Amino acid sequence: MFQTFRNAWKIPELKNRLLFTLAILVVYRLGCAIPVPFVSSTALTQMFASNGDMLSYLNMMSGGALARCTLFALGVTPYINASIIVQLLTVAIPSLENLAKEADGQQKLQQINRYAGAVIALIMGIGYYFVIRNMNALEYRDGAAGIFAAVVIIATFVAGAQLITWCGEQIDDKGIGNGVSLLIFASIVSNWSSLYTSVTGLLTQAASGKPQYYFFLPLLVVLALVAVVFVIIMTNAERRINIQYAKRVVGRKQMGGQNSYLPLKLNMSGVMPIPARSAASCRSIPRHIRCGTRSSGRSTTPPGCTS
Repeated sequence: MFQTFRNAWKIPELKNRLLFTLAILVVYRLGCAIPVPFVSSTALTQMFASNGDMLSYLNMMSGGALARCTLFALGVTPYINASIIVQLLTVAIPSLENLAKEADGQQKLQQINRYAGAVIALIMGIGYYFVIRNMNALEYRDGAAGIFAAVVIIATFVAGAQLITWCGEQIDDKGIGNGVSLLIFASIVSNWSSLYTSVTGLLTQAASGKPQYYFFLPLLVVLALVAVVFVIIMTNAERRINIQYAKRVVGRKQMGGQNSYLPLKLNMSGVMPIPARSAASCRSIPRHIRCGTRSSGRSTTPPGCTS
């Protein structure tokens, strides 16, 4: 494996593509560290510590940028959702199905994905603004200053989401490909810093007189390795259906009679269940909308919300 990496750097074109991909990933991580103006980070930390599935999932997909309310807070979620919606509509709407069969149909569908992603980013940006407004994480809430802050925050979210989409497309064109997948991978890997905190907590518990925690750490390592091996096996697993070609005579020669097989991947959906996880997280949308739009002057907390 290491020899393959060394050989890759010896090919100028491949080397340039690798360097370009790394540069885009660095820009992406920098955007995840640039905070949006007019937002207090302390209140956001408390909000994500007390809320559950939906915000935690979106925060993971954005590499922790959502919890810090940064430029790339929405991550690639709007683009992924737009792609899934357009693919489903392509099957349901005949005009889109015919468009996909045209010579330049995929380019037109890609353009539709961009517009749909912008609309979804706008909706998510507005919803997230009301959530952080309700949590008293804004410096300006009322009057002209509040309106200006709202426009700036929402516009920043939408622009950041579109910039991420552009970065993914640049990796596809000038990099090593799979741009959006690489951005998601970078977002998930960036959250591995929490692993150090977990390990430190286990060691602290063990040092405080609980020796059973010394066994938890190697157990977690073994479980992590088992999970990785299981994912690799499931990804590469396939069922081979035997195919036997009939024999035929051409002149004086006998042709055919060979055996082959048709490989069927066990996990044909690939990584599609991962973005589809957002569909399950949508169950939390009504609760977060209720929490985000409740009046700040109410003395009672709506069911399912945290004060």
